[in-house]
Amino acid sequence: MRIIAILTTIGLILGGLLIWFGVFNVAATDKHFVGTVSFLEMVRERSIDVRANTIEVPDLNNEELIKEGAAYYAEMCTGCHLAPGIDESELHSGLYPQPPVFTDTDYTNTPQAQFWVIKNGLKMTGMPAWSPAHTDEQIWAMVAFLAKIKGLNIAEYTELSKETGEGHSHGGTSDHNVEEHEHNH
Repeated sequence: MRIIAILTTIGLILGGLLIWFGVFNVAATDKHFVGTVSFLEMVRERSIDVRANTIEVPDLNNEELIKEGAAYYAEMCTGCHLAPGIDESELHSGLYPQPPVFTDTDYTNTPQAQFWVIKNGLKMTGMPAWSPAHTDEQIWAMVAFLAKIKGLNIAEYTELSKETGEGHSHGGTSDHNVEEHEHNH
């Protein structure tokens, strides 16, 4: 028992020294070890699954809900998650871990998980919690739109994401012009 206490104390002191001298690099340009990435992904997925599995999903095929979600997405999400016609952004390329690109065919997640993540955000990823400024209905609108984004071309996305007239803005482009998006930071 005494040996375990001594080894634990030595481990804590060494860990404290490693932190104090800045040995661990927290820069977003310094990637994690493969095992670390796998572990963090597993923790994230299990945490979301446990918290999202009881959420009831509304009708996500409502066209008005989808259109509202498209406008929110254009204002708040394209800088990180991109969109049809927006293949890269300074924000997206600078984030680590890289945010998912919802137009990619390999992105899949349940509507419950999407709702939970949009509502609560994710620690240490850059994904904010949108619930302080948005109702559950507004968040479901974004989820409804995410179900449609994979099949949209640039023209369809641009038409669908036009303002809903609610005056909702988060500093993004007001006309959702995809060509001008690169220079609106």
